[in-house]
Amino acid sequence: MSESCDAVDEVIAQWRQERPDLDLSAMDVFGRLSQLTRVVESAVERVFTEHGLRPGEFDVLAALRRTGAPYTLTPSELSAALMTSRAGMTNRLDRLETAGYVERSLDPADRRSFRITLTSAGRDVIDATLTDHAAGLAKLLSSAAGPDDAAVLSRILKGMLAELR
Repeated sequence: MSESCDAVDEVIAQWRQERPDLDLSAMDVFGRLSQLTRVVESAVERVFTEHGLRPGEFDVLAALRRTGAPYTLTPSELSAALMTSRAGMTNRLDRLETAGYVERSLDPADRRSFRITLTSAGRDVIDATLTDHAAGLAKLLSSAAGPDDAAVLSRILKGMLAELR
């Protein structure tokens, strides 16, 4: 079974012609990962947009939802969980509060801090978005990989990330 040639194959073939002395297997893999990242990001952003969310807003709602009831965190906890600045978090929280997806309240344990709580409308939108998001990612993965392939790919990528961090 022959596979069709793609843009990465063309680039690699050109470099092999010009620089046959180089091992280009890593360039091949990372070129494909780069292209795949763009495809996945575009598909993910479409799902978020369909639900009226930006990626950062999805991240905040998802972080609150996955903590379990009462779906409450401090802005510092959210910033740490999402690896974002406090200023960036404030902007996201302002938009989500205006939309009715989160509520801010004073932290009873520390009056200088706030607690961010997912509202029922926020829970509805994150649940619907996550359902479509998970289905979309599963469809993208299953288009070219079976369950065994997905497990192997996940293990390889996890190992690479652990080594490179």
